[in-house]
Amino acid sequence: MLLYAHPFSSYCQKVLIALYENGIPFEWRMLSSEHADALAEHAALWPLKRMPVLLDAGRTVVESSIIIEYLDTYHRGPVRWIPPGADEALEVRMMDRFFDNYVMTPMQRIVFDYIRAPEARDPAGVADARQLLDRSYQWLDRTMASREWAAAGAFSLADCAAAPSLFYADWVQPIDPALTHVWAYRSRLLARPSFARAVDDARPYRKLFPPGAPDRD
Repeated sequence: MLLYAHPFSSYCQKVLIALYENGIPFEWRMLSSEHADALAEHAALWPLKRMPVLLDAGRTVVESSIIIEYLDTYHRGPVRWIPPGADEALEVRMMDRFFDNYVMTPMQRIVFDYIRAPEARDPAGVADARQLLDRSYQWLDRTMASREWAAAGAFSLADCAAAPSLFYADWVQPIDPALTHVWAYRSRLLARPSFARAVDDARPYRKLFPPGAPDRD
């Protein structure tokens, strides 16, 4: 099994959590300028050139949520990423979409704006992204008031999405200290060995974070 990925990528970390959590062996194919062969293979497998991409026995699997569902189907481990009950599965998938669409996406919009030339920046779009993050944090704080993990009472696909989302989002739009349930959840995610390992994998690349990485986490 080959994983085309970069350890500093939030969506790659989402998949790494699932791989590490269940001890699934894989081979890294590092997507960086120093690995031209891996970049060429990746582009041939997925011309959109988005990461991560999983190659398993000749089968190409793209999109982080789909990769994790694929692992749950074909490389099942002790942690189930999608619960078997229909209602619980819907809850997990909804929370996965929440973190990807309403935390990860606005976070990336802010980060990518730093990469643009000054004359091409989008201050209105960044302001909208910050407002969306604040609303998402507030909703999540109410939701997590009675939960340990994001959905269905167990660590799941939703938490794989939550971990890198909240990790990086707080770097660009700090979570209000009054949102104690979000802070507690973020701390639980960072203490999870699978995510802690993914964070450590990425630590050497923090200088690449366009807004500048804080000296914490």
